[in-house]
Amino acid sequence: MSHVMAMAVQRLFPKAQVTIGPWTETGFYYDFDNPEPFSEADLKAIKKEMGKIISRKLPLERIEVSRDEAQRKIEAQNEPYKLEILEGLQEPITLYTLGDQWWDLCAGPHVDNTRELNPKAFELESVAGAYWRGDETKAQLQRIYGTAWETPEQLAEHKRRKQEALRRDHRRLGKDLELFSIEDEAGAGLVFWHPRGARMRLLIEDFWRQAHFEGGYDILYTPHVADISLWKTSGHLDFYAESMFGPMEVDEREYQLKPMNCPFHVLTYASKLRSYRELPIRWAELGTVYRYERPGVMHGLMRVRGFTQDDAHVFCLPEQISDEILRILDLTERILSTFDFSTYEINLSTRPEKSIGNDDVWDLATKGLIEALERKSWDYKIDEGGGAFYGPKIDLKIEDAIGRMWQCSTIQLDFNLPERFELEYVAADGSKQRPIMIHRAIFGSLERFFGIMTENYAGDFPFWLAPEQIRLLPVTDEVQPYAEKLLQQLTQSGVRATIDRSGDRLGKLIRSGEQMKIPVLAVIGAKEVDETAVSLRSRRDGDLGTIDLDQFVDQAKRANRDRLSGLQLPSP
Repeated sequence: MSHVMAMAVQRLFPKAQVTIGPWTETGFYYDFDNPEPFSEADLKAIKKEMGKIISRKLPLERIEVSRDEAQRKIEAQNEPYKLEILEGLQEPITLYTLGDQWWDLCAGPHVDNTRELNPKAFELESVAGAYWRGDETKAQLQRIYGTAWETPEQLAEHKRRKQEALRRDHRRLGKDLELFSIEDEAGAGLVFWHPRGARMRLLIEDFWRQAHFEGGYDILYTPHVADISLWKTSGHLDFYAESMFGPMEVDEREYQLKPMNCPFHVLTYASKLRSYRELPIRWAELGTVYRYERPGVMHGLMRVRGFTQDDAHVFCLPEQISDEILRILDLTERILSTFDFSTYEINLSTRPEKSIGNDDVWDLATKGLIEALERKSWDYKIDEGGGAFYGPKIDLKIEDAIGRMWQCSTIQLDFNLPERFELEYVAADGSKQRPIMIHRAIFGSLERFFGIMTENYAGDFPFWLAPEQIRLLPVTDEVQPYAEKLLQQLTQSGVRATIDRSGDRLGKLIRSGEQMKIPVLAVIGAKEVDETAVSLRSRRDGDLGTIDLDQFVDQAKRANRDRLSGLQLPSP
């Protein structure tokens, strides 16, 4: 379908030059260099032309050509982008033709004939800017996104899911619910946590720390910068320099903002000689790191330049690998399930062709990962050769409320950093040995997880996590003292409550609370004052009736303590 679109574009816009046109999870896109920007009307015209091409039942034919022949054909078309693509291709060089009227370099495979495409099951969705090769110093192109399905019903479902994703977009919800912002004046990709979002972040962090203490971890705090020599020793400067901010000179030394936390944990381990009796050592940190993300890839909280990783590192003996991985999987399940993520897709990535470490250590480490997954009774897929050069790994994706999968948790074994930093422990026989190092993150990044979580809940957070749990709605000025006393009682009980002091009519007070997605609204009138009670309205359960004041406060405290989605009150 992408080739059909490109053919249609060049029919309607002869000056348009094509670049690349890959498929995506839900469709395809093509990047074009066209003198004028494509409009919505242009997309409609392109779609209509695509329908005509499909109806002609043109065959798609794969042709192998020599590099010289491909170059001659490209030069005859005056397509400079194709020439650059050709330079990076290895033989055999293949192209696909649409009838005898259009062709492009492509590895395929494709359908045999356009009659296999359903003209009623595709859509052109949007146009966006894109730099050639993703490099902002190169030409800016226009990317046309499309989607294609086998049936109109599948297309309709895709559109429904897309609309639902827009409704859940964390960027809109973050603004509407006053959770966070990204301020252009401060620079791109830097997150400002507003009071409501900061309160939620604190709740998440407190739960995370407590879960780690209970899981046998100690907490570290490490610097945000270090002498650049640290990154030379770790290897990040060799392999990661393009994603690091430039160094700064202080006291005639170069300092580097950290893109990773792991070298700091390594230095902490190396601060003294360790014994095998100390292992395993489990250290965790909510460490803020800084990475240079290109302007075109930043996206709300999902891709930013300053973010907090929930990093942890375990230093252990080879024979402890399986037990430690199982502990990590158990902790991962505990933390993710607390935020209502319970469906996972798990991949185990094994040794790539280019790697370090001897075969025995790789085999032992890989078997340890497999054994832990099987002890956990979790299904997984093996990604042969997909591991990092420094060790095998487990990647875990979580499924959200509308079926999207998000990469979050990762567990990676590392034979590289212990070698580079010459980490040691004294073994039982008195010899000095290298420890096994395990990298581990559960959220991945706190910012990204917050965005995923916000979209999963559609901003309708469970009671224990909501930034404003209860809003008191006094109906008249006469009941205001009662509301103030109740507010003090709730606050002293650790409940996040406010009073709406706007003086609006009750209907507007309720609408305002619902727009901010507050879990519980408590209406206070003369009747409630007389009965020492409140009338409750729950976002999740509707009207809860009139509840005794002490019972209300106790249930709110219990919901916080047990991290419940709502108040568990007896039926009125």
